[in-house]
Amino acid sequence: MEDGHLKNFLFPKITLKYFIRVLLVAVIAYVVFGHVCIPMRLNGSSMEPVYHDGGINFCWTPSYWFENPERGDVVMVRLSGKKIMFLKRIVALAGETVEFRDGKILINGKLLNEPYVRFPCDWNLPPRKVEAGAVYVVGDNRDMGIDNHVFGQTSAVRIMGTPLW
Repeated sequence: MEDGHLKNFLFPKITLKYFIRVLLVAVIAYVVFGHVCIPMRLNGSSMEPVYHDGGINFCWTPSYWFENPERGDVVMVRLSGKKIMFLKRIVALAGETVEFRDGKILINGKLLNEPYVRFPCDWNLPPRKVEAGAVYVVGDNRDMGIDNHVFGQTSAVRIMGTPLW
């Protein structure tokens, strides 16, 4: 490689065309990583053993642009007024009744099959009806008792998207 090519690579000539290209890349990166594929650090151990505290993941926001969330989906939920997102699993949809009994979840009185739960809870929660426009979310590590009392029924508009992996 000639010295001239290396010099042009390291110190490009700042022209209007070069400036527009850099600006375009910056705008695309802002849109992608600020609104479509949002990087986030996972907080807490409520989704262990699949997702670990302090791990990095990306929130894919187009997940629910054209379809509604379903039971079993792992979603990223934003708390109101905060920029902190948490990873949770949807266990009940609007209009359903959710109940925790002996470490198991019952939806409309029927036992929910959850093979992904390795740490069940040891507490009970009386039946609660999920309101319209809401979903009931919990972590897979049900031993985290505060999880269901803090989150539980959540407005569907707080669902930001799904994790990429």
